[in-house]
Amino acid sequence: MDRGAGGARLAMKRIPPCPRRAFTLIEVLVSLAIFALASVVLSVAYLNVIGSYRALDSQQRSDEDWKVLRAGVLTEPDLAKVEEGGRVVLPGGRELAWRAKVEPTEIADLFRLTLEGDVPAAGEAEAWQRTQHLYVLRPSWSDPAEREKLRDVTRQRLFQERVK
Repeated sequence: MDRGAGGARLAMKRIPPCPRRAFTLIEVLVSLAIFALASVVLSVAYLNVIGSYRALDSQQRSDEDWKVLRAGVLTEPDLAKVEEGGRVVLPGGRELAWRAKVEPTEIADLFRLTLEGDVPAAGEAEAWQRTQHLYVLRPSWSDPAEREKLRDVTRQRLFQERVK
């Protein structure tokens, strides 16, 4: 009977059920909201990076186009052709219309060059306009008589500065 009583005692002592470990519905919803917010922020940051790369690429292309134009104008020996302006066909079929204004300075063979260029928008490429002011030493652009006159004025000014 002891055996039976001991067995009954064991049956009477129940082991309490262990509590289940799980997330509540509120915890799951909060974590989903945080994940959604993080994904939106990362998506916007990614789109900003892509937009920056496109803008940088466009800027580099326009800089290269401008350098080609400027090199062509600066190597032109004929002043009349430079003042006439013109059009340059760019990669992608776009045209760069350019104008130049050349002004003599008080120094022989030195000119102030104002170079302007316009490219209309086409396809994905944006329109741009640029103006640059340069000082250019170009003996081939000078009128020989005007050059000698400017040199004489410079000689006189230097002589007067020495005398002082």
